[in-house]
Amino acid sequence: MTLVKTKIGRRSFIRNTGLASGGLVLGFNWLASCKMTPEQVNAMPKEWFELNGFLKVGDNGMVTIMSPNPEIGQNVKTAMPMIVAEELDVAWKDVIVEQAPLNTDIFTRQLAGGSQSIRQGWESLRMTGATARQMLKEAAAQTWQVPVDEITTGEGMLHHAASDKSAGYGEMASIASGLEVPEEVSVKEISEFKIVGTDRKNVDGPKIVTGKPLFGLDIQREGMLTAMIVHPPAFGMKYKSMDATAAKAMPGIKDVFPVVVYPEDAEKQWSDGGAIAEQVAIVGNSTWECMQAKKALDIEWEEASTLESSAYHDEALNQLLDTAPKEAARKDGDVDKAFKSATKIVESVYTAPFLAHNTMEPMNFFAHVTPEKAELLGPIQTPEFLEKTLVSVLGMPAEKIDIMMTRMGGGFGRRLYGTFAVEAAVISQRMQAPIKLVYTREDDMTQGTYRPSYKVRYKAGLDDKGNLIAWHVRGAGTNDDLIFENRFPAGAVDNYLAEKHSLQTNVTTGAWRAPRSNFIAGAEQAFMDEVAEAAGKDPIAFRLELFDRAITNPVGDPKNNDYDPERYAGVLKLVREKSGWTGGDNNGKSRGVSAYYCHNSYVAQVMDLTVDGDKPNIDKVWCAVDCGIVINPLSAKNQIEGGIVDGIGHATYSALSFSNGQSDQKNFDTYRLIRNMEAPKEIESFFVDNGIDPTGLGEPSLPPIMGALANSLYRATGRRYYHQPFINDKPPLVG
Repeated sequence: MTLVKTKIGRRSFIRNTGLASGGLVLGFNWLASCKMTPEQVNAMPKEWFELNGFLKVGDNGMVTIMSPNPEIGQNVKTAMPMIVAEELDVAWKDVIVEQAPLNTDIFTRQLAGGSQSIRQGWESLRMTGATARQMLKEAAAQTWQVPVDEITTGEGMLHHAASDKSAGYGEMASIASGLEVPEEVSVKEISEFKIVGTDRKNVDGPKIVTGKPLFGLDIQREGMLTAMIVHPPAFGMKYKSMDATAAKAMPGIKDVFPVVVYPEDAEKQWSDGGAIAEQVAIVGNSTWECMQAKKALDIEWEEASTLESSAYHDEALNQLLDTAPKEAARKDGDVDKAFKSATKIVESVYTAPFLAHNTMEPMNFFAHVTPEKAELLGPIQTPEFLEKTLVSVLGMPAEKIDIMMTRMGGGFGRRLYGTFAVEAAVISQRMQAPIKLVYTREDDMTQGTYRPSYKVRYKAGLDDKGNLIAWHVRGAGTNDDLIFENRFPAGAVDNYLAEKHSLQTNVTTGAWRAPRSNFIAGAEQAFMDEVAEAAGKDPIAFRLELFDRAITNPVGDPKNNDYDPERYAGVLKLVREKSGWTGGDNNGKSRGVSAYYCHNSYVAQVMDLTVDGDKPNIDKVWCAVDCGIVINPLSAKNQIEGGIVDGIGHATYSALSFSNGQSDQKNFDTYRLIRNMEAPKEIESFFVDNGIDPTGLGEPSLPPIMGALANSLYRATGRRYYHQPFINDKPPLVG
């Protein structure tokens, strides 16, 4: 084992007395609404002992481990407790997992975003388990009057070989809970892991498949009313007046009123992006009654700013690429001079539309605000920032605001922006009643917040030997500057120029799964193949040449590059091996390759497909991943497969456009998503085993698959695909 100093704060090790008085952790199981079986009842301990804010040990040795971060389908509710259980050295079968509430005194970074939950929590979660294990060892050493370093542990048992004494954790838990927190503890060597790195099923799996209440929409409370909102029909409009007489007279309707969600003096957080300050609230007994009342409303809106259209966005992005002043985000060498001497020049422009998030579970949140306290409960990726906003909007101190998290039926960045939870709280405060706010699909798809639309131009120069001597990338996005200037091939090309611009628009945009990477990776990797073809080189060999340059003779200071070229090259070599890549097609299947680095992880993919008319039939995807230590291989494969299917679907079919400030697509009858039969028939994933601390995994498989798809389609059709969604792109034959 490795000796390390305790780095998590002493607040994380508050004793059971303090926690019990606050009612925050002890016995926190409000989601468990189903009755336990007799076997479960008999297995439950009669008494729990808190060792720290993350875990408590029962008198019979069972352990409850709190999962601090929001669960959005990435399975952190299983993975994070696995890390704690590993270092605690307890049998997984004896672990109960509970979702922790928001508690910034105990937990840090209770946020689901950026594929960072495991990466950011890795060290503190290990220390949590290891510290509790050390306290149990010290309790046993005191009880048996033996040196603590002679105590060993295994699957929830304490052993002292010399005296042949043994005890379960439950027997020592009461003593351990009263000990001082040790300043130094030992964490396991990776080779000692028994839980981390093994397949573990989703801890919520049985409840999900049997329909038990886990999600925000499942919430029911006595006296609870339903609320729905009406926001301006177009970006650039605001509320003016309304006649709600007919709506208020409809069955089940309690009230209809304009509501100021964000007063002018409200202190907004970044998570309030896309907030609409004033809208109309309908409160009634059920969603159906509220939906009918919405139709009866007569609302007058006024134009507050320009009503933008997709044609305007497209032209404005073109202007930025064509005429905006040159502003180098990164410049190596002299690209203009290099292009003048180049034997071949390749230049292409790639575009992508706005995208909606389209979470499977509609946006919703429960709030019950009284003068004494505010209780909020629902699916939110950013509970810490929501609390800060509510302090300002409700005029209530943080200690009177309790936020609890349900499991989320999808998020993809949409639930980073907690405006819907703020709306629920403000409506509850106005109604003096418990409220569950529910959005219709149309509410969410027409209000935002969207993935920005993008446009990027690439230009590459080759010498007479097919070597890449110049690379110029210039990109722009709506409310987003798109380019990662220090990512590949920066550091691998003598003459390199990256420029980025942003078009400010009143259409609200925000993070969408793998922000910016979700487009730029596919564009970059499609262009990389086009350049490789112009150089007369195999696509993988061409990339590996560049990585070799970045490894052996990097351009500029390699510390300025975001990526590790050896790990990057490693996943390419692995996917080449596993897919049997020879540079040609595979038994009648057209092949494409792609590789990308984002969220601190490396992914390379090979795709085989055929094309039937305009329809791609994807036979198989091979995916090589370097994300460091894989906590739960079963879950990791699920994340990889989900990202691949998601990326293929949106690159092929999905688009959202605007006319006069209104989204043209308002539901799934006009907004196309991938269907089951359009997903790859097979996905095979491979993980690099390098013992490096874990990095991101929820997002990295999505961005490169768009490039692999474009490259496979080119091999199949002889056409280069530049504009997403590809189903609408009708490019000419090349050559």
